[in-house]
Amino acid sequence: MEVRDFQGLMEELYGERDRARGREATLLWLVEEVGELSEAMRRGDEAGIREEVADIIAWTCSLANVLGIDVEAALEEKYPGRCPYCGRRPCGCEK
Repeated sequence: MEVRDFQGLMEELYGERDRARGREATLLWLVEEVGELSEAMRRGDEAGIREEVADIIAWTCSLANVLGIDVEAALEEKYPGRCPYCGRRPCGCEK
């Protein structure tokens, strides 16, 4: 599945509800999922980790929908096949 297709699925499934919830509340749901990923990692729960990674991507797409951001275009702009900071592939940054 392409990123744009997945973002469209999130819009179809949850777009109306996400817009009604609003930007800040949708962001809070995303942050909660990040916390749940942290807990799954702490427990070493591989199935939980996979589930929470999927949830984070889903909530990120939902938030992007609320904000009017095309995630695939934003990714291509920020990461054009090379490190956005040093311009190398693979990254040669010191950090």
